[in-house]
Amino acid sequence: MKESFRLKETFVWITADEKRYIEIAKEELKRRRNDLERFTRWHPYFLVTLEGYPIKQTDIEFGSAIGKDKIPEIITRMTESAEKFGIGPMSAVAGTLAEFAVEAMHDAGATYAMVDNGGDVALICDREVLVGIYAGESPFSNRIALKLHPSSSLLGVCTSSGTVGHSISFGNADAATVISNSASLSDAAATALGNSVTDAQSVSKAFGVIKYVEGIKGALVIYKDTLATWGEIPEVVETRK
Repeated sequence: MKESFRLKETFVWITADEKRYIEIAKEELKRRRNDLERFTRWHPYFLVTLEGYPIKQTDIEFGSAIGKDKIPEIITRMTESAEKFGIGPMSAVAGTLAEFAVEAMHDAGATYAMVDNGGDVALICDREVLVGIYAGESPFSNRIALKLHPSSSLLGVCTSSGTVGHSISFGNADAATVISNSASLSDAAATALGNSVTDAQSVSKAFGVIKYVEGIKGALVIYKDTLATWGEIPEVVETRK
């Protein structure tokens, strides 16, 4: 079963075999968003910086008020993912929320769990799954998908775009998709990858910003009528002719 869920700016599609797992995902999203909001109420720079966030410096400056043991896990995870690419932690927010929700579903016993947070997907699947790619006005948009084989390990399949949506991108990619063992990492990586695509000639070179980061399996870039891949990516299949 599949159900949509909205919480302020967060709008997700949650997929699972049982309703109870979907409810667990909703509660986890609420909890983690609350953690994020409480932290950023006192640290608003976290929301707007486009560079790495100095979380260790925060520990020193705020001492016992916000000690390291009190920094929410969502903040730590977003920061660690984004700093691998030298970009702001909000680049990883959607994938990180999706990841926490799927982890909670899996911990409760789900073997098929997927959360799609605006094109940033976290999943654990005991069956074959197709993850479609929306790429705006590109001729590849909604016509291809990644065929994922069953896996008991979490996968993150996240897409950034410079032509679609409201998220900040400094590139012109119609879609920059990254696959890794973490949706938090994939989200930040997709942002960095998308930032590096300015024209057709830049596509192949753009993979250099992510290819040496541990945990990343592969990536795909769509720029107008150009499609390029790098690394070990799932089979790309047509979804519509």
